Amino acid sequence: MTLLKKIILVAGARPNFMKIAPIIRELEKHKSEFEWRLVHTGQHYDPGMSDVFFSELGIPAPDFHMGTGGGSHAEQTARIMMSFENYCAEYEPDLVLLVGDVNSTLACSIVAKKLNRKVAHVEAGLRSGDKAMPEEINRLVTDAISDIFFVTEPSGEQNLLKEGHPTEKIHFVGHVMIDNLFHQVKLLNQMDETTFATSGLRRDLGRYGVVTLHRPANVDDEKTLRQILVALSHISTRLPLIFAVHPRTALNIQRYNINLPTTIVCTNPLPYMEFLSLWSRAVIVLTDSGGLQEESTALGIPCITLRENTERPVTVSEGTNTIAGTSAPRIISAFDKAVKREWDVNSKKPRFWDGMASARIIAVLRNL
Repeated sequence: MTLLKKIILVAGARPNFMKIAPIIRELEKHKSEFEWRLVHTGQHYDPGMSDVFFSELGIPAPDFHMGTGGGSHAEQTARIMMSFENYCAEYEPDLVLLVGDVNSTLACSIVAKKLNRKVAHVEAGLRSGDKAMPEEINRLVTDAISDIFFVTEPSGEQNLLKEGHPTEKIHFVGHVMIDNLFHQVKLLNQMDETTFATSGLRRDLGRYGVVTLHRPANVDDEKTLRQILVALSHISTRLPLIFAVHPRTALNIQRYNINLPTTIVCTNPLPYMEFLSLWSRAVIVLTDSGGLQEESTALGIPCITLRENTERPVTVSEGTNTIAGTSAPRIISAFDKAVKREWDVNSKKPRFWDGMASARIIAVLRNL
């Protein structure tokens, strides 16, 4: 009898599942070679993380849901570690596969290594150089103890080599987030988009930009948040903006008594497919999200990143991304330059951003 390679796939936040989904779809093609379990740490509580969300992504519900919830970084990481240790000891995987850079990634990598299990990190090697970002610490620690590195862009490979990791453990495979994006775009093109609550808004506005804003450094500091919203208010007089407001951001807008003009249309966080329908038809995206920097590059849509740095430099060097910072004048200037440029949606995509990253990952795992 062939001994199955037992794998635990870990996800802790909604974007993680978008990265896990294409890997699961590829694993399903090799059932005779792999046995896998999906673990949801529950790091980010999201009422939208329901059966509908998983059916949208084409993956089953998690085999194990920890329901970790919020708390400080230390509290959250500790709860995940204790729960995952019990599950990992019971299932005894050969490999724990982790994606991204959330606290779940860090916690489960530590547990797996202390149980002498192999660790594979998808999106390995990304670095912002900003250790004030919790995600940067998670990336550094996870990569320090991983056994297999799956890299999305040249900078990831270069960073890992500089940190002393051996070449044979580094695999430049492309980006599973882009695999999932292409998969979902195909599904979207087959859907009746008039069923979305925002379809009328999109039709009425015609031309619009899309905004997301959620990072604590941007939304918890009143001065920074006001600077960003002043810029967005100015931009919205020239191009209406649809702002999918994160709960943390909404709370602080209310706390600081900030009023937004009617030219910024606020919505609650949207289901995946509905939000994809919105931003993929936008004139421009303004965001502090790492994932949207990449997805907008893949679809050739101008993106203004509301941060001082990015751990995804290929979106700037080869993509459609501009790093604008958080001051109102710089954001407005970046917008002026972006809307004047002729964006070619068929321009060269970053290497291996072709929808086949998950197939390359499984090919590596089959040869372990």
